[in-house]
Amino acid sequence: TSIMSAKIQVNGVHLHYQQTGEGSHAVLLLPGMLGSGQTDFGPQLKSMNKQLFTIVAWDPRGYGKSIPPSRDFPPDFFERDAKDAVDLMQALKFKKFSLLGWSDGGITALIAAAKYPNLIHKLVVWGANASVTQEDVRIYNGIRDVSKWSEKVKKPLEEMYGHDYFAKTCEAWVDGISRFADYSNGNICQQLLPDIKCPTFIIHGEKDPLVPQPHAEYIHKHIKGSRLLLMPEGKHNLHLRFAEDFNRHVEDFLR
Repeated sequence: TSIMSAKIQVNGVHLHYQQTGEGSHAVLLLPGMLGSGQTDFGPQLKSMNKQLFTIVAWDPRGYGKSIPPSRDFPPDFFERDAKDAVDLMQALKFKKFSLLGWSDGGITALIAAAKYPNLIHKLVVWGANASVTQEDVRIYNGIRDVSKWSEKVKKPLEEMYGHDYFAKTCEAWVDGISRFADYSNGNICQQLLPDIKCPTFIIHGEKDPLVPQPHAEYIHKHIKGSRLLLMPEGKHNLHLRFAEDFNRHVEDFLR
């Protein structure tokens, strides 16, 4: 099945998305920091079951092809993304859908599942955190300077954004997310986790250098009935590196 690419106006912004498959179960893929459907979910768009699922991958405002506007990071940027994501799926006429959120997209998905329980069928998150510790801030500052990133990770983002936008937005993200550490004990969405009622699957790579494992364990502990899968060799991008395994686990859970 081919992958369709389009834009639709949502909350005053033209949001870009990709869509594939004709299954009755709609699934929204939520990318990470600076991410887009194209850069973050190639193996999912290509290989997830097109008979069972209709798969949508979106570019949050200021990311990917959802520019303009330029990306900014007000204190409520995760809530804003959650509302945009849900409103996008409503605009596309999906009454109920599942969320697959990676990294920042996982945080967005947690908030959306808590705030819009009637719309969310099932939830899968990986590389996500519900709070920011001083240790996390140290890790984020380690990726602030994009010139130090590996060529492999850097290249698709530089091609998408150009060097200046990429570098500037990464710095703005580090500042934006680090702010959480300075108020309310680092809380991003901890208080919302008990409100998540849909079946939830948390996946974590034991070698994730960006998100320490206690974050995944905390989310698991505070979402009633959730499942946690640890992948011993998984890093932050386990859905790309171990795409076949990842897709299989996720499809089994969503069935």
